[in-house]
Amino acid sequence: MQKYFVGVDIGSLTVKVVLLTDDLEILGTSMTRAGFSGRDVATRLKDQLLADSRLTSQDVSATVATGYGRVTFPSDREVSEITCQAKGISHLFPSARTVIDIGGQDSKVIKLLPSGKVADFAMNDKCAAGTGRFLEVMATALEVEWHEIGALASASENPAQISSFCTVFAESEIISHVSSGARKSDILAGVCDSVASRVASMTRRTGLEPDIVFTGGVAHNQGVVNALAKQLGYPLLVFREPVITAALGAAILAREIRKV
Repeated sequence: MQKYFVGVDIGSLTVKVVLLTDDLEILGTSMTRAGFSGRDVATRLKDQLLADSRLTSQDVSATVATGYGRVTFPSDREVSEITCQAKGISHLFPSARTVIDIGGQDSKVIKLLPSGKVADFAMNDKCAAGTGRFLEVMATALEVEWHEIGALASASENPAQISSFCTVFAESEIISHVSSGARKSDILAGVCDSVASRVASMTRRTGLEPDIVFTGGVAHNQGVVNALAKQLGYPLLVFREPVITAALGAAILAREIRKV
């Protein structure tokens, strides 16, 4: 009889849910904004995934929750996002030794052992610089939609210099660039370079070793992907849906818990 496992990642901005089979097939994924109650959103996403697969809660053998809101969600175990990211990435990319995760409110660099376990990590969760929120603020200042940033930045031939890591001061710099007639593409390229620089500096605390996997919502932004690869001097591996990797790791851990 087939068994099913659920991984729930309640992040600061988005909720991700993965439904996994016993043979590690991803049966379904779902994600949306967290809104006021990440727990309620996660419950709704989970129920919808099960319904789409013609399953019920009774068919789920185990559930693991991770992310900022993991303590609010009823599960068999709560596991840190660092551990879940390591588990998900090592499953998708066994050769991975460094994970760079840039989410809405924080950024992380995780160093992995050949076994896939966490050797070390560095985290920025005290400042918006180097996060998705930083990019959102800058895009708003330039009246650009989030999904347009990557393409515009990639078209730049003369990136603007954004020297400040502080979101407030960086926004002031952007306004100055706009006043001086700089192109939006060049300013956005500078913004992407700024994010990449902040994250690249974090790798010095853990040590950088390929293969490098880039995950989190910002991994959808080709401008940041290009800037980060250039600054690190290595190509970056990106899963087709880089937002769900921690939820996938949580589902895999749920499977391992049930087998103990």
